[in-house]
Formats: sequence, C-alpha cells, structure tokens
Amino acid sequence: MMGSMNRTLKEMIILSMCAAVLFVQQLALSFIPNIQLSVLLVVLYTRVFGFRKTSAIIIIHVLVTNILSPFGPVIPVYIPAMVIAWMLVPVLLSTVFRHVRSALGLAVFGLFYGFVYGWVYIPFAVFFTGAPFEAYVLMDIPFEILMAISNFTTILWLYDPLHRMLNRQIHLHLHTPIIGSVMDR
Repeated sequence: MMGSMNRTLKEMIILSMCAAVLFVQQLALSFIPNIQLSVLLVVLYTRVFGFRKTSAIIIIHVLVTNILSPFGPVIPVYIPAMVIAWMLVPVLLSTVFRHVRSALGLAVFGLFYGFVYGWVYIPFAVFFTGAPFEAYVLMDIPFEILMAISNFTTILWLYDPLHRMLNRQIHLHLHTPIIGSVMDR
C-alpha cells in the first residue's frame, strides 16, 4: 500500500517537473517567434508517459501559461485553440501515429504539426480579430514554416538522447524508495 502511494507521489512530482520544464523553456525562448522545444517535449512526454499523463501535463501547461506568464494571459478566446492544438499531439500519437517511434518519423510528424498548430488557431483568430481569412493565412505561413523547421530539427536531433535520459531517470526514481521515509524504518 505504502509502495503504491510512494510511486503515485513520485509520478506526480515527475509530471509536475515536466510541466514546469515545458513552461520555462517556452518562456525562455519566447523572444524568438515559433522557435521552441515545446513540440519536442510534448512528443517525448507522450511516448514516455502515454496519453493520460501527457494530457495532464498539457492542461497544467495551458493553465500556467495563462496564469503566470509575465507577458500576460492569452486572450481567453484563444484558450480553447491552445488546448485543442496541444492535445492533438497525444491524440494523434496515441491513435493514427501510434506505431511511429523513430526520431525521423516523429520529426516528420513535428514538421507537419507545425502547420496544423497554426491552422487550429485560424478560426479563432479570424473570429476574434475580424481579419480576412486569406490575409491571416498568408501572414501566418512564415511562422508556420519556422515552427515546422524548428519541430523537425529539434525532434530529429534531441528526441533519442532525451528519451533515453528521461526513461533512465524515471526508472531510477520510481524504483528507488524515498530515503528517510518513516514507513521504511
């Protein structure tokens, strides 16, 4: 009983740390439009933790981004787009692309996702800003291309080493008893 509580606590701590890493890196790289490690991390988390736990990380990320961002909260109309866009990664990697495991395959997924992410925001942006659809799409294309290239390169270069490191850390921490636990004495 105590072992399962320890494991659950450790899992919650690990997932919280992953959500914090997702938020901090996005914030740290926010001065460069659409260049980030977010898609790499969400792909990594989906492959390591699965759909449910990654979904929890995404919900935490969206909430924290809207509450704690020093740049202010996202415009409330965009919050559903943000949730939908980020949830597409674990949904697609757990269903349609569940057999894609190689860094190259996931990098190609990230390349196409760079465009999909932008497309999810289009209806919300057009509705909220009143911008003409065609003009908004044309203005967004360079940002989609940047995100697609960023996703492809970061996943291709960093996915395998991060996957090995995260799996090693999880195995180490989930299978090691909490030191100094009252119940272990």
